[in-house]
Amino acid sequence: QVQLAESGGGLVQAGDSLRLSCVASGRTFYRNAAWFRQAPGREREFVAGIGAGGLNSNYADSVKGRFTISRDNAKNTLYLQMNNMKPEDTAMYYCAAAAGMGVVQTTDSSYVFWGQGTQVTVSA
Repeated sequence: QVQLAESGGGLVQAGDSLRLSCVASGRTFYRNAAWFRQAPGREREFVAGIGAGGLNSNYADSVKGRFTISRDNAKNTLYLQMNNMKPEDTAMYYCAAAAGMGVVQTTDSSYVFWGQGTQVTVSA
């Protein structure tokens, strides 16, 4: 099993920045990983994904150019740098890990390990 623990969420104003972290424990973290988010009344949506080795990434159109996903496998940590935040970014953010590697997937069903989430709120 892989256990994931997010941190770094909070309340910010539009235009501010936040960096989320997700620390993995248990089995190897050398596997695809991603960030998802879910706002009240909305479906959980893909935000950004990254390949096992950190060389490939994929972003939702809504965050492209503002968010950056990265990882430090030596620290078993996944990051999401969020810049120029908007009220639409308000959601519970979850980190997730896949069963292995390959093409970075964007569907939540492709990920088998999930954190508990960290709340991000962006005020206007």
